[in-house]
Amino acid sequence: MDYAKMRAIAEDLTAYAEQLEGSWNVEIGPSGPFLAMMSPSKRHEGTVRRIRNQLNEQLAATHPGYICENGPEIEHPEIGRMRRPDALVIPEAALDEPGLAVDATQVLAVVEIVSPSNPENDYGDKLAEYPAMGIGLYLIVDPRTGTIEVHSEPCKDRYRQKAPYIFGDTVALGPWAVETSGFLRYGKPGDQVR
Repeated sequence: MDYAKMRAIAEDLTAYAEQLEGSWNVEIGPSGPFLAMMSPSKRHEGTVRRIRNQLNEQLAATHPGYICENGPEIEHPEIGRMRRPDALVIPEAALDEPGLAVDATQVLAVVEIVSPSNPENDYGDKLAEYPAMGIGLYLIVDPRTGTIEVHSEPCKDRYRQKAPYIFGDTVALGPWAVETSGFLRYGKPGDQVR
């Protein structure tokens, strides 16, 4: 199926999802458009907020006019993919453009916080799709294990470089630094595991 047809189906699914209870997300993956319920934990969202805030403080100096935001989808029609990362670095003006998705060529970096229910998505499909989209930096934060990976230097459907970190490290993400001492691992309610 060509991308225009997949995109039309994704738009119909988005309209349908707005009528449903809960929070839903529409993406276009290897099998085409799909609708998935989003139920990120508070720790997941806290980690996204910490990263977003740190990057926004630094972007004013390194890339004026760019922001780190969560919410918009990114798309790359040539490879037939539309994804919604947990956070992404884009020109602020991209949020004022019409449509649902940001053109992947405008994205400097993406951030994914691994979910306990579907880690294969971040370590599998997206690890191949983001470099194929030409996205220079991919940060994977895994609260299940307390580990972090920075992928860089995209080449077709893979990244040439991978730098591993653990919670508590200062992570080099291109020209930016992300302090991870406040990141929390997943656990049972009431756990204070770091």
